[in-house]
Amino acid sequence: MIYFDAGATTLQKPETVARAMYRAVGTLSSPGRGSYPDLRCRTLAAELFGAADPEQVVFTSSATHGLNIAIRTLVKPGGRVVISGYEHNAVTRPLHAIPGVEIAVADAPLFDREEMVRQFAQALETPADAVICTHVSNVFGYRLPVERIAALCRERSVPFVLDASQSAGTLPVDMTALGAAFIAMPGHKGLYGPQGTGLLLCGMEPEPLLRGGTGSQSLLQAMPDQLPDRLEPGTHNMPGIAGLLEGLRFVKARGVDAAAGGAAGGNTRRGGVLLPGQRLADGGAELPRGGLGLRGAGRGAGRPGRGGAGGTALCAAGAPDGGNAGYGHGTVQLFRLQHGGAGGGICAAAGADSSLNCKTVHIIFCCIFPMFFI
Repeated sequence: MIYFDAGATTLQKPETVARAMYRAVGTLSSPGRGSYPDLRCRTLAAELFGAADPEQVVFTSSATHGLNIAIRTLVKPGGRVVISGYEHNAVTRPLHAIPGVEIAVADAPLFDREEMVRQFAQALETPADAVICTHVSNVFGYRLPVERIAALCRERSVPFVLDASQSAGTLPVDMTALGAAFIAMPGHKGLYGPQGTGLLLCGMEPEPLLRGGTGSQSLLQAMPDQLPDRLEPGTHNMPGIAGLLEGLRFVKARGVDAAAGGAAGGNTRRGGVLLPGQRLADGGAELPRGGLGLRGAGRGAGRPGRGGAGGTALCAAGAPDGGNAGYGHGTVQLFRLQHGGAGGGICAAAGADSSLNCKTVHIIFCCIFPMFFI
């Protein structure tokens, strides 16, 4: 099987994720806040994503859940919000449900980062309650210039919300550096956790989406003020949190820079991650019948890898600076596809300023596991 949908969820996960979930089902009762794997998971997430305090890390069921909390907090009826033209309906649907809200779209041609920044600056000439921006488009894989957009927000004291659904675990995400009000991310994509898990990093006091069911301040008829209790009603998903913790440990051990391709001049062996029982076929080697290989080329045009009889070869052309295209869950330096090589081949040629998430073509180092790693 060739798995092409890691942009939707990572199917192949570290074995430790499933083992931790199994143990949690059999050994963990309903915890108090700050015990069991939840504190360790919050602490590691805060470390990975630049949150000042682990209590700013809130468990959610998905990035959509977290984005709804952020939107509920910041955008009120009759308000105004600025978004990019590449937002998921996890953002647009909650916004359209708010009566009388004005949604200003900072739209720019695909891959034109300068124009994107100009459009946001222009949209922010009119006061706004919030800016909401995806880090990487789930459709085109386009990496938006969120650092510069966040800087515009800081200059104007406008809360910035980042949708890190396609970047968390793959690209650097730093809440403190961005000065973000909220960052939402799923657990089951680049963090290698199970479905039904997510994280919301809170840089300001949030408005609860659900109420009741906390174990702290039980006599109080309003939700507690302190995080994370304010946003975590009901019973924790302990098996999910246990699995997410192991996914975060895996991401930390591998390194986000490795997932994103590493520094310029790195190679595809460093640019991805091998799960147990997998190995990377050499780019120039003959592959078994029906096999699929991956190679990172250096400066210049992409050279196809060689497929064996009936096989297919996949190679990545290096960026103009001579660095090899790097692969990780969700992101690949990619601009166009072209045929190449005897036996059939596909070549991904890197553009100078493009970062294409593989939601579109899903050619990802950590995505097409069984055929890349033989």
